[in-house]
Amino acid sequence: MTGTAAALMTDPVAPARADRWRRRPALGILFSLLVLAVAIAWALVPWLFAPGDPTAGVGTQALQPPSAEHWFGTDATGRDLYTRVVHGASQSLLGAVIAVGVGFVAGTAIGVIAGSRPGPVDDTLMRGVDVLLAIPGLLLSLSIIILLGFGTANAALAVGVTSIAAFARLARSQVVSVRVSDFVEAAFGSGGTFWTVLWRHVLPNSLTAVLALAALQFGSAVLQIATLGFLGYGAPPPTPEWGLLVSEGRNYIATAWWLTTLPGIVIALVVLSANRLSGAIRRGGTP
Repeated sequence: MTGTAAALMTDPVAPARADRWRRRPALGILFSLLVLAVAIAWALVPWLFAPGDPTAGVGTQALQPPSAEHWFGTDATGRDLYTRVVHGASQSLLGAVIAVGVGFVAGTAIGVIAGSRPGPVDDTLMRGVDVLLAIPGLLLSLSIIILLGFGTANAALAVGVTSIAAFARLARSQVVSVRVSDFVEAAFGSGGTFWTVLWRHVLPNSLTAVLALAALQFGSAVLQIATLGFLGYGAPPPTPEWGLLVSEGRNYIATAWWLTTLPGIVIALVVLSANRLSGAIRRGGTP
């Protein structure tokens, strides 16, 4: 009898304690879903949560601390920070969706083709992926933005390009491992064509890890777009964008802590929630 089993038999409250510990991961997933649901609702219908104008301020209410009237306080021009955070969700989350979409579609396509076509095609595609991996992500993003111009859409495209290599390598490894499976060989042996077997058998059994990476990249994309906004390469002022809000408040961090702390907490919660769901997807939906 193991020590854990003996403890459960001798301690009458041990089963309840063990059950409580088993429920905690599930509660973490529910909390992550709630955070992401609120953030998505902010992005889709911000006027329901903050009906005010995010660019209009009242000079006499500048740098007011958080209160019942202004939940997140106000900035240096008297604009309500909560309203700006809510309306900024559309910029940050839409940019993250675009970035993940670019990386997922392009990277998965490259990885699937490379993994299913061993030889010169695989070698050529993966050497191009290695070139992308050799360039620092932030440097590549800044180079693309300088070529295309500033703005959330261009920042999202730049972040998406930097994630192509990660999607391509993962998709290729998954396809290579599935390609040599017995059920794939049986499908070919029963007369299945290359594209039929790829679509019906290889892709469905290869995309679970790629979808988990997409969830992880969503959180990473939010953080990268916020970083670019903080550096001034994202949405131009006075457009509310999470990284820009943190940047605008850094000059007042000693006297108005809420200007950087509260938008930063929102960014951190969204990123950590996306990462938590990514882990759950990778484990096949178990807590």
